[in-house]
Amino acid sequence: MDKVILVLSDALRYDVAKDNMGFLGHLVEKKLASLYRIIGELPSMSRPMYETIHTGMPSNEHGIVANSVVRLSNQQNVFRSLKDAGKVTAAAAYYWYSELYNRVPYDRIDDKETDDPSLNIQHGRFYTEDDYPDVELFASAAHLVRKFSPDYLLLHPMGMDYHGETYGSDTKEYRNHAVYQDSKLAPLIMEWKELGYTIFVTGDHGINKDGAHGGTTSEQRTVPFFVIQPSGRGRGEVDESLSHLQIAPTILKLLGVSIPETMKQTPLAFR
Repeated sequence: MDKVILVLSDALRYDVAKDNMGFLGHLVEKKLASLYRIIGELPSMSRPMYETIHTGMPSNEHGIVANSVVRLSNQQNVFRSLKDAGKVTAAAAYYWYSELYNRVPYDRIDDKETDDPSLNIQHGRFYTEDDYPDVELFASAAHLVRKFSPDYLLLHPMGMDYHGETYGSDTKEYRNHAVYQDSKLAPLIMEWKELGYTIFVTGDHGINKDGAHGGTTSEQRTVPFFVIQPSGRGRGEVDESLSHLQIAPTILKLLGVSIPETMKQTPLAFR
């Protein structure tokens, strides 16, 4: 049975990923991976897109329409579906994920590290500061994989968003951080691939030169979707646009779990 890791790099733009993430680009060039384009759902904001990606529903339906809406998800989502099916879930992610799928309000002490089979995110390692080092989060994710071998792991670094909002997208700081993320992910991706994981690398939204997102422009909503399969099969750069709404049903399909009726988009087929 497949296992899945979703690397959701906050504010990772398609063009910046394609131009600056050399290891992922190498896999695509050698057709050991596939690269698709996602025209992101709206609003191009974080908390609404976290919920959209994990419920397969647009924001007007799931109700998380702004970052200021702080509550648990009331929809069938990837974490809940997998937990109910007896699968093991994990996340190394920003604390908004804990608020969406585990408990609200977030407690910095009690909720920072969770290992509880009754929770939707059973094994969680959460952070609260936007400038929390990505490399430390990557180590937390790698530890979760080695210790718990989760069926589904979310890895959600904030570095691209932090550098984009601080300096703007048309800066060396933002572009160089894509290089940094790629180089730190490269050995982990190779390890996870050998362990039989299908790995997705994408973004929740993009960002513009003013360091802003939330709007409708291509810079704010177009993100990459890299697919690395344990088989090593890939299509290279694919001239297809996908939807954020397809990610949740795709994860459930790969893990052999029933797809809820609320996830209306067709799962992706990679084989």
